[in-house]
Amino acid sequence: MPHSLGKLQRIRGNLLDVFTGDIYSAQIEFQDGIITCVQPLKAKFDHYILPGFIDAHIHIESSMLSPSRFAETVVPHGTSAVVADPHEIANVMGLDGINYMVNDAASVPLKVYFTAPSCVPATPFETSGADIGVLEIEDLLARDQVVALGEMMNFPGVIADDPLVKKKIEIAQMKKKPVDGHAPLLKGPDLCKYIAAGISTDHECTTMEEAREKRQLGLKIMIREGSSAPNLEDLWKVGGDFLVSDDRHAQDLLQGHLNIVLKKAVSLGMDPLDAVRMVTLNPAQHYQLDGGALTPGKSADLVLVDNLEDFNVNKVFIKGKLVAQDGKAMFKTEPLKLKSSFQLKPKTPDEFDIASNEDSVQVRAIQVENGQLLTQEAEANLKCKGGAVQPNIEEDILKIAVVERYGHDRMANGFVKGFNLKCGAVASSVAHDAHNIVVVGTQSGPMADAVNLIQEIGGGLVAILGNSHKMLDLPLAGLMSPQSAQKVARDLDELKNFVKIMGCELDSPFMTMSFLSLLVIPQLRISDQGLFDVDNFDFVDVIK
Repeated sequence: MPHSLGKLQRIRGNLLDVFTGDIYSAQIEFQDGIITCVQPLKAKFDHYILPGFIDAHIHIESSMLSPSRFAETVVPHGTSAVVADPHEIANVMGLDGINYMVNDAASVPLKVYFTAPSCVPATPFETSGADIGVLEIEDLLARDQVVALGEMMNFPGVIADDPLVKKKIEIAQMKKKPVDGHAPLLKGPDLCKYIAAGISTDHECTTMEEAREKRQLGLKIMIREGSSAPNLEDLWKVGGDFLVSDDRHAQDLLQGHLNIVLKKAVSLGMDPLDAVRMVTLNPAQHYQLDGGALTPGKSADLVLVDNLEDFNVNKVFIKGKLVAQDGKAMFKTEPLKLKSSFQLKPKTPDEFDIASNEDSVQVRAIQVENGQLLTQEAEANLKCKGGAVQPNIEEDILKIAVVERYGHDRMANGFVKGFNLKCGAVASSVAHDAHNIVVVGTQSGPMADAVNLIQEIGGGLVAILGNSHKMLDLPLAGLMSPQSAQKVARDLDELKNFVKIMGCELDSPFMTMSFLSLLVIPQLRISDQGLFDVDNFDFVDVIK
């Protein structure tokens, strides 16, 4: 029996042609989810039709929402597709975690494409819950929904011709799938070698000079506008190929996704056509996605907005179906469940002490900056008491520790500057990339309590102040919640307000803390195995 065609649908409005840059009144016809015809009209309209927005680089886990809850949140903002790198959950659960993301995403209309995580673990200097090797990369890149090799964070391995790194890149090239990059501050001959290895993109630029050099050498630049790394204002004049989120918290996504990035880009002075291309045509062509343009034969992924300055979204169609209207998703969400990933013994306060029999010692401390992922190395002279080095709360030299959670009973202690806590402790099981538990505190007792509470709830964010505490449960791999974005945002806002009472003035304290164990972004970091100097790619002593 021949296949019966579905109902022919028509949408009219002012069409932005991402190929020619023309804007004209048009009628778009689509049937069975595919655009069949685009016809110019002479009528006048007060709204615009754009291709569905595509986020070319995002870690869904960083929203702290399951993929289905993430879709429920971003689709009403005009997002029809994302290219998600699941290396967060891959570090925790390997292929089982990636399969969870794929299966949960399949239950909603949002088109979720994936990249194969290239660096699990990110380095050999931390303990993760899984290892994504060559065989797993081959498996993933053979899947249709896996469109690239994920960001190659091990740029020292690329430069040093690490055979495992080279093999992963070769597999992607054989599959004719691009390789995403991650090369903060890399320049000169090392950058040339990194690009020559087959890297196609970079999302880690923080200055115009860095972005310009990388563009001149042919890298496609992803201009990042994330919760803790909003780089658009600093980079837009250099130009780029994509506007991406990388990492965004739930409360930020409730305010908007790529639509508000477009609005900001245009308000800064970027041409609306260039901005729209960076979230439609460019990512679709780079990753060979079905979408990104309103032309016959393409998927009917459409967004209706009020104008090309504010980008207020009225309706969203994905595969020809109306999936969101007036800011509300028109589909139901039921996140899949996931078993606990914690294997951890209860911690005692003495385990968070750094031993010394001296009267005072000179220490290295991680210096954090508000709104930046990069850190610096600070120095401090600290007193010792009872055989342990003491923090200096007045000078904002606080204690930090990373506690491994995969059953090996490892942990490391250090010091951090920039949080300004006056008492208590904050902790998180979201700690890139291995996602061990990171905790910052003024004393060892509250730090032990915070870590133990995270284990008790099966993962999440916590803050402890005296006998009071606030928390956000993240039972999905210790990274995500099955709750709505509204619920997650409320809990996170309560947490942030509670942490402000504790003295912290960082805009996104938990996001900032989550990156302090990421050993591939300069300069000083900490893993469960010790304090780490990224510039020299080796451990250093806390006490100098």
